[in-house]
Amino acid sequence: MKDLFDLSGTVALVTGGNGGIGLGMARGLASKGANIAIWGTSAEKNRAARAELQDMGVTVADFICDVGDQQQVTESFAATLDALGRVDSCFVNAGVGGKAESFVSMTDDEWHRVMRVNLDGAFYTAQIAVQHMVARGDGGSLVFTTSGSAYFGQQRGQHYGASKAGLISMMRAIAVEHARHGIRSNAILPGWIESEMTAPALGWDKFVANVLPRIPMRRWGDPNDFSALAVYLACDASAYHTGDVITIDGGYHSF
Repeated sequence: MKDLFDLSGTVALVTGGNGGIGLGMARGLASKGANIAIWGTSAEKNRAARAELQDMGVTVADFICDVGDQQQVTESFAATLDALGRVDSCFVNAGVGGKAESFVSMTDDEWHRVMRVNLDGAFYTAQIAVQHMVARGDGGSLVFTTSGSAYFGQQRGQHYGASKAGLISMMRAIAVEHARHGIRSNAILPGWIESEMTAPALGWDKFVANVLPRIPMRRWGDPNDFSALAVYLACDASAYHTGDVITIDGGYHSF
C-alpha cells in the first residue's frame, strides 16, 4: 500500500504563507515533498520563508500578492503555474484582523478593509484555484482558515467574524458543487495561536491572565501545530473528507 501522506510531485499554494499559521502549514507540506508557492505582501518575509522551505529539498516560488485585488490574484496564479506547473492544494489562509474601537464607531472603510482581504480575497483565490482544478480534471484540495469568531461574538470584530463565517458558507458550497470534480473543500478553525496578528493580545498581561486559564492545554498554539493537518488535507488520506470545519485550539472552544 502506498504512503497516503506522500506529497512528492504535488504543488501546494499557501496564501499568507510567509509567516504564522500559513508558514506552519507550508513546513508540513514541504516535509512530505510538496513543492510550495507562497503568496504574501512582504518581499522580505517571502524571501525568508522561501529560503527556509528550500532547505527542506523542495522547489519553492514566492510572489507578492494582495489577495484583495482580483487582478493581482489572476496574475499571481498564472505566475505560479509558470513556475511550478500546477496547483494540487490551495490553502486560502491570508487574512487581516479588525481595528475598530467599537461597533458603533466602525467606519465603512474599516468594514471594507477587512472584507476585501478576508472574504473577497478568499473568493478570488478559491475561484481561480477551482477553475484550474476543474479544467485539469484530476481534482484537488481547498482549505480555508476561519476563526471561532464565525460562531461566537467578538467585541469590535463584527466585520472579522462576518468575514470568517462567510468563508465557512463558501467552503461548504464549494464542497457540495465540486465534489463531482474530485475537489475537496474544508476549513481549519484555530484557537489562540502565536503570530504577528495575535502578538498584541498575547503580549497583554490582562488578556493572558483571563484567557490562558480557559485553554485546557494551558499554552498558546504554535504555527507548527498546523503542519500535520495541512499534510492530511492535501494528501490522499483525506480523499473522502470534505465540507468540514476542523478545530485546532487546545480545547479553548470546548471549555
